[in-house]
Amino acid sequence: MYILVILCSLIFAIFLSVVVFILALYNWRWPSHRKLCRKIPSPKMMSIFGVGLDLVRVKHAEILDYFGNLLKQHGPIVYIEYMGMSNVILSQPQDIELVLNNSQHISKGLEYRSILPWLCDGLLTSTGTKWHTRRKMLTPTFHFKILDNFIPIFNRNAKLLTKKLASASAECSAVDVDSYVSLCTLDIICETAMGMTLDFQLGEASEYVSAIKITGEIILRRSLTFWMTNDFFFNISPTGRQFRKSVGQLHQFTENVIKDRKAKYEPNYAYNEENEIGKQKQRKSFLDCLIEMQRENPNEMTDEGIREEVDTFMFEGHDTTSVAITWTLFMIACHEDVQAKLYEEMQQVFGDSDRDATYQDLQQFTYLEMVIKESLRLYPSVPYFSRLLTTELKIRDYIVPPNTNVSIIPYLVHRNTNIYPDPEKFIPERFLPQAAKERHPYAYIPFSAGYRNCIGQKFANLEEKVVISTVLRRLKLSTEMKKDELSVLPQVILRPFPKIKISFAPR
Repeated sequence: MYILVILCSLIFAIFLSVVVFILALYNWRWPSHRKLCRKIPSPKMMSIFGVGLDLVRVKHAEILDYFGNLLKQHGPIVYIEYMGMSNVILSQPQDIELVLNNSQHISKGLEYRSILPWLCDGLLTSTGTKWHTRRKMLTPTFHFKILDNFIPIFNRNAKLLTKKLASASAECSAVDVDSYVSLCTLDIICETAMGMTLDFQLGEASEYVSAIKITGEIILRRSLTFWMTNDFFFNISPTGRQFRKSVGQLHQFTENVIKDRKAKYEPNYAYNEENEIGKQKQRKSFLDCLIEMQRENPNEMTDEGIREEVDTFMFEGHDTTSVAITWTLFMIACHEDVQAKLYEEMQQVFGDSDRDATYQDLQQFTYLEMVIKESLRLYPSVPYFSRLLTTELKIRDYIVPPNTNVSIIPYLVHRNTNIYPDPEKFIPERFLPQAAKERHPYAYIPFSAGYRNCIGQKFANLEEKVVISTVLRRLKLSTEMKKDELSVLPQVILRPFPKIKISFAPR
């Protein structure tokens, strides 16, 4: 009992010290930094906690609505404080462009600290010279000739997914779509990014998939719980221990695959070219490209650097694409007229043929392109991102000083009634060429925009087209769920709650 009292006293003393430190930091920055920031419209805030206590009371599914209400009440630019952190929320395309289209503002926001133990200093989280160098090195790996070679991988896994959905729907009618789609996209990214065929769709639920979901949930929980923003308290908590365990599983998976690929790597192999008769033709994966970069520039691409980028590819190429496909299939299932138009487009391209889709076929899917874009407008896979200013930024009549976090919430930007009338309605025709041309280019940002736009957006677009078209050619979708019945859970990605269930019937 005596030891317990001492332990509790020690924890309280540490907590008090942290609060005093944050308070000192708060007061130290106030004269210059906060005086400028507080000229920007803001809600009432409590001392050093800012809006922290408000966020604790907000339900997970209402977080985006909370920020949306702030913008409605205080205008298109809002300033908030959170445990000593200054944060400016932008909602207008012209203001967002000032940040995203400026090469000085490429540093990711402070919230990304929570993802660093997983992705470390990869392309998503790095900044400065390292980011510029890596971006320049990695851009050629997304050339359309390389992406074209991935189409057979997309087709093979999409057909297997279709069979799985049909079989599951025959047994239990409505299917938890994401649980199947996530395994499909994981198989695809493993083969394209790592060159490994792991057949997750043929096995049971993957520990890797579970670890990704647990990690994402904890990252969000930490960002919204003000006492967990402190590394010490987070690390000693059960949640922190669970986080380290999940991240360890993710790193172990990646390291094993990299080690195996390096052992099998053939530096002089003529990938994607005509090889000797009788020798099997192979495809170059992203990992092969990274291994080649390391051999050519060992100082620029270390073993740790390879793992950072592979982890980043695996996250951005698996989970974000999976949830985008899931939301799009749900929108199609909810709108019979849209599904009919899509099937007609499939018939025009394929007729009664059962052949695989080609790169050229995908360029003809103009209506499918609009459907995917409208789904991403309503449900952007990444609902939130931010930048940490390193230089002063002038927005309208305000001066935003350095070391201020600038937040951009695509989920809310895409619901601006001045840009998208009836924003909650699913209208693919919003993305007819002329309609899209008349909008501000930063009014639609599901893949971010500007200097740090998503390097893999073409990859994701092709994958989504192949998977969705393959399912639609063979199966008819329907659902008893309504859009208004679903909540959105903004974790690292935007997940539905409850889980989306769709019925699939053979055509």
